[in-house]
Amino acid sequence: MPELPEVEVVRAGLAEHTSNFLIEDAAIRHPRTARHTVGGPQALERSLRGRAILGWAVRGKYLWALLDDDTALVVHLGMSGQMLVRPSDAPPSKHERATLTSGGRSLRFVDQRTFGYLRADQLVGDRAGVPAGRGDADGRLPACVSHVGRDVLDPHLDMASVCRQVQSSARAVKAILLDQTVVSGVGNIYADEALWAAQVHPLRRGNELSKPKIEQIYGACRLVMERALTQGGTSFDSLYVNVNGESGYFSRSLSAYGRVGRPCERCGTPMRKVVVAGRSSTVCVKCQKVPRGSLAAHKG
Repeated sequence: MPELPEVEVVRAGLAEHTSNFLIEDAAIRHPRTARHTVGGPQALERSLRGRAILGWAVRGKYLWALLDDDTALVVHLGMSGQMLVRPSDAPPSKHERATLTSGGRSLRFVDQRTFGYLRADQLVGDRAGVPAGRGDADGRLPACVSHVGRDVLDPHLDMASVCRQVQSSARAVKAILLDQTVVSGVGNIYADEALWAAQVHPLRRGNELSKPKIEQIYGACRLVMERALTQGGTSFDSLYVNVNGESGYFSRSLSAYGRVGRPCERCGTPMRKVVVAGRSSTVCVKCQKVPRGSLAAHKG
C-alpha cells in the first residue's frame, strides 16, 4: 500500500500539473470508486463537473483537491491506486476507474485492485487556522479525514501530545505506529525501518517507553521518510507510480522490511520475522532486544 512518502510524491506532481484545473467532464468507470458517495458514480460525476481544482493537500495516506465551491475531492489510493496526468485523447487504460477532463488534459485514477476511492466531501475547521494538511495553507480538511492524526512530516505535529498517547497505551509500539489516529502516514514498511533504526523491538509496549525513546522512534520515521521522498517513495512492483508513470526506488535502500534471513546491516545477525497485531515485522533480535515476558515467535 502507498504510504506517506508515496502519497506526497503524487501530491507534489498533481500540484504542479493540475492546480487551476477546470473539470469540464467527469467519468466514474467503476462503482467501487464511488462507493462512499450516496447516489454512486452518477452523483459523484455531477458533483465534480464544472468545479475547479485550486490546489492539493495531504495528511498521512489521504490526499485531497481543494475545489472552488469550498468542498474537497478526496483521493485514497488503497493498495494500487495511481493518479496519472495524460492527454485527453489518450485511450483509457485497462484498470482506469475515473477520468477528469480539462481541455487537452485529463486526470486519471487507475486502480487495479479497486481498494481505492474518490469522494466529494465538505471541508470542516477554520479556514484561517493552522494548515490542516501539507501542501496548502487552508486550515480546513475534509470531514472524512477529521479523525486522522497529523502526519510525521507535518511541522505542526504536537510531539508532546503524541508521547502522552503512546505512554498511556499498553499496546505494542508497532501497533501504535500503525494507528493513524495517533500519527498518520506510517505503514508496515516505514514502521519496520524506524524501529530498526531506533533499535526498538516492535513488541515493546508504549507504556514501557521513555519520552526520549518515543521521540527517537518518530524521528527515525521522519528521517527514513525524508530519504524515501528524495527517491520517489518505495516501489516493489509496477502498481505504485507517480503522476508521470515513473516508479519509486527507495526499496533498494531498505534496512529491515522484507529482509528476513539476510544479515542485519548493523551487526550481521540474520533478520527474523515476528507477527505484531496481525502484521509481519522484520527485526534483528540482537539490536532490537525482545521484551521480557514476550511470547513472540521469531522465524527466519
